[in-house]
Order: sequence, then C-alpha cells, then structure tokens
Amino acid sequence: MQAILIIVVLAVLAFVAARLLAKRRGFEVRDADGRRLGAPGMNIARIAPIVLAAIIVMVLIPASVRVVPVGHALVIFNTLTKGFRLGHQGITFVPPFVGVTSDYDLRRLEYTMSGVSGEGRKTNIDDSLWSPTREGLQVGIDLTVWYHVDPDHVISIHQKIGPDYEEKIIRPAVRSVIRLVISEYAVMDVYSSRRAQIQNEINQKIKQLVEKDGFVIDELVLRDVRFTPEFAKAIEAKQIAQQGAEQMNYTLEKERKEAERKVIEAQGRANSIEVINRALAQNPNYIKYLYVDKLSDKISVIVSDQNTIMDLKGILGGREH
Repeated sequence: MQAILIIVVLAVLAFVAARLLAKRRGFEVRDADGRRLGAPGMNIARIAPIVLAAIIVMVLIPASVRVVPVGHALVIFNTLTKGFRLGHQGITFVPPFVGVTSDYDLRRLEYTMSGVSGEGRKTNIDDSLWSPTREGLQVGIDLTVWYHVDPDHVISIHQKIGPDYEEKIIRPAVRSVIRLVISEYAVMDVYSSRRAQIQNEINQKIKQLVEKDGFVIDELVLRDVRFTPEFAKAIEAKQIAQQGAEQMNYTLEKERKEAERKVIEAQGRANSIEVINRALAQNPNYIKYLYVDKLSDKISVIVSDQNTIMDLKGILGGREH
C-alpha cells in the first residue's frame, strides 16, 4: 500500500513537471473567450505517459531486486499466491508490492549463557544455568553452544517458529537438557574428570531434541562450573584436610621406612655377632686376637695368662727395623 501511494504521488509530480516543461518550450493560443486553441510546443499528452513510465520503472526495480548476503538465505512470501520460495546468496528477484521477505543467517551461530558480566547473549543479568545434582545441591553451569540452521528447513522454520528461534527453541532446549543430565550425576562428578562424559551426554541429547526442527548442533562446551558459596567453602575445607592427610601419610611412610632401616641394621649386627660366636667356638684364641687388634698403640706389654708375656713393643720395633 505504501508503494502504491508513492507511485500515485510521483505520477502527480510527473504530470505537473510535464505541464511546466510544455509551458517553457512553447506558448498557448487562446480565443477571444480565453479558451486554449493549441500549442505549437511539446504536447503534454505525449510526454506525461513517458515520464510516468520512467518513474514507475525506477520504483519497480528497487522494489523487486534484493541482494542476499553471503551465507544467508531470503524467505520470500507471495501475499497473492500465499506461496513461499527461498532466495539464495547474491541477487534475487522479489514480486513487487506483494512479496514479503525475511533474512536468515545460515552460518555457524553461537549462543552463550554465562554469569560473567559482558559475556553471553544476556549481558545485563547472571545467565548461568543453575541446576540441582543427584544430591540436590545446586551447581551453576556456564556454557556455549555452536549451531547452524539447516538450509533445507529454513522455510519450515519461518512458518512454524519464526526468526526469534533462539528464544523459542535453542535456549529452552539447552536449559532443559542441562537440568536433565546434571540431575543424574553427583556434585563431585561435575567437578571431576567425569565432566567430559557429562558434556558428551548433553551434546547427544540436545542434538536429538532440536535437529528435528531444522537446527544442527555443532558443539556444546561447558565453559565453567560454579557452586554456591557454602559448598565452595566445604570443598576448600575438604581440600585442606586432604592435604593434611597426605602430609600425615608422608610422615608415617617416612617413619615406617626408618623403622625398617633400623630392623635391617639390627639384623645385620645380629648376623655379625652370630658369625663371631661361631668363630670363637671353633678357635677360642680368636677373642684374644680381636682384643689385641683393638688396643691402643701406646700399650707395649700384655699378660695373656700366668705363664705368657707378650712384648708388643719389641715385636713392633722389630718390624720397624
């Protein structure tokens, strides 16, 4: 309707312009009563349709030509035939005045839900997804999902869902699946190495949920896992206690090894004594040898028994000469 009004206005302006042009190029001949008899200049009846046709063409071309950006698709709805067709990237033609268009981005899209200010689609609020675990404890999930629209389902998405599909499909599906999966795991599973397993399970369930509507999930990643302040303190206390236990285990292990060392040392001494005892049993004079071997160098005479005196000094002196 707006375009029709524009054409009417332009037609009136064209008619007025043609009249003025005719007056400039010629003059009017009138009779005694003032009636116009004719004009030797340009005939307005001839120029007006030409000007009007040119204006209509200038209006129709912009109204019927669209440039679709790279990676996009244009859904074209004909209000007369009530039919849909898809315009691909590049130049595409649209029925003038009866064609209604909607642009869809077919490239990889990103939707982030985060509690960090400035991140995510909703930057003005804490958009972390808080979900209860198997024990009923709350954990906050920050995530990003990458997806794209299936080109074969663009018209169906436009008819059944509309351009605001992120708020109608993507966001609710992610929130639903996250709560469903997290509720099956213990809180420490989310915090531990099983996080990768949880992420894979979430990916599979979201794909099953939204791909039937024409959305292809490329990947969903868990960016961060957050806990309530009370639980965070409990984890910190547990870690401190665990570190203390590890230190105690280290101390006990050190003492155990020291005790084992002493036992081995005592066993070595006992074995040595046993060897000496066997030697004494076989040769009683062996004890005298050990005794002499341990004496100081300053001692020169030893009374070994009532009948024997050993002159060590003489012996040693003889050795020196």
